[in-house]
Formats: sequence, C-alpha cells, structure tokens
Amino acid sequence: MEWVKAGHVIAVIAWMAGMLYLPRLFVYHSVAEIGSDKAETFKIMERRLLRGIMTPAMIATYVFGLWMIFGGWVDFATAYWLHAKLFFVLLLTACHGILAKHTRLFAQDKNTKPQQFFRIINEVPTVLMILIVILVVVKPF
Repeated sequence: MEWVKAGHVIAVIAWMAGMLYLPRLFVYHSVAEIGSDKAETFKIMERRLLRGIMTPAMIATYVFGLWMIFGGWVDFATAYWLHAKLFFVLLLTACHGILAKHTRLFAQDKNTKPQQFFRIINEVPTVLMILIVILVVVKPF
C-alpha cells in the first residue's frame, strides 16, 4: 500500500503543477494578439499541458486515492477529515473542468475574459490545495 500512496502523491504533485501553471499561461495568452505566433504557441502549450500532464495526473490521483480508500487504508466511515478532503478534491476537479473549457475557448480564439480574471482563477487551486494538505496532515476531525 505504500507504493499506492507514493503513486497518489506523485500524481497529485503533477496535477497541481498543471493546475497552477495553466492559468498563468492564460494570463499571458489573454494579452497576446489573436493569430500571432505568440498566441499560437500558447495554444500548443496549453493543450499539451492539459492533455499530456494535467488530465492523466488527475485520473491517476483518483485511481490511487480510491485504491487507498477501497483497500482499507483508512476507515472511511469515521474519517471525517477524508470526507472534507474529498469535497475539496471535487471542487479542484471542477476547477480542472473550468480550465479545460478555457483551453478550448483559447484554441478557438473565443476568449472573452481579461487577464485579471485568470490571475484570480490562478489562486483557487492554491487555496484548495492548502485546505486539502491541512486536512490530510492535521486530520482535525
């Protein structure tokens, strides 16, 4: 089970790296002129990050996490900290979906959001990550 836990941590790190980096790319992409070499390069970077790193890492995070739960790593019925953690993981997954939507919009040159929007969105995964780590390490309830 230690290997499963290691796989989970590795997957989470990869997923979070993408969740923190993709909105940053959007900040710069939002001010790039449509059709410019710069904008086209951002499209490639965003697509590769989402499809090549973030989505596979998210899937691996879920697979290893569920493996630990169903493998009896914790007593799910009484691990209330885990219930809260899973709620925040679902919110993080929703953020992933929102970022995927914006990746598609940028790819179609249909972005309507200013760079300030993406600067704010960039903070959401950070806050969720902090809450999740506190729940896992401190197990307050």
